[in-house]
Amino acid sequence: MELTDTDPEAARVQLALFRRASPSRRLALALSLSRSVIGLSRGGLARNLPSATDQEIGLRFVELHYGRELAEELREHLTRRR
Repeated sequence: MELTDTDPEAARVQLALFRRASPSRRLALALSLSRSVIGLSRGGLARNLPSATDQEIGLRFVELHYGRELAEELREHLTRRR
């Protein structure tokens, strides 16, 4: 079962455009999409943690997406840098 709200014809056209795009255009699209998704995720965290600092939101983002161990190592590194 495929979960999508995209019209099948629109999806077909979009896929055809991606296939015709140059490698640099594909990379630009991928980076743009990644920035958007990261921004949405961090925005959701900020809404759910209204008193959190940007650093705390960043650390929570790392924990959710890359694991608790990496987030703890990053937290320790940032503490040592102060």
